[in-house]
Amino acid sequence: MQPILANYSASITELKKSPTQLLNEADNEVIAILNHNIPCAYLVPSKLYEKMMDIIDDYHLSLEVAKALNDGEKPVKVSLDDL
Repeated sequence: MQPILANYSASITELKKSPTQLLNEADNEVIAILNHNIPCAYLVPSKLYEKMMDIIDDYHLSLEVAKALNDGEKPVKVSLDDL
């Protein structure tokens, strides 16, 4: 059985009726959209989606920083005033 990764769930039929009402009832939390009681999608409020994208961007940036720091070159110390 596939886990439902949300505190709220709704059927596709409920989603078709009123997505805004679903978000309001879920207090702007993630809603699992079910098809025959199996999650087929997640309805994510825009503010949460934007936060998720920021976290993903920060993660990818940290990978680039780690890669640059471990490339074998000697780091150069620079003050913010020099930039």
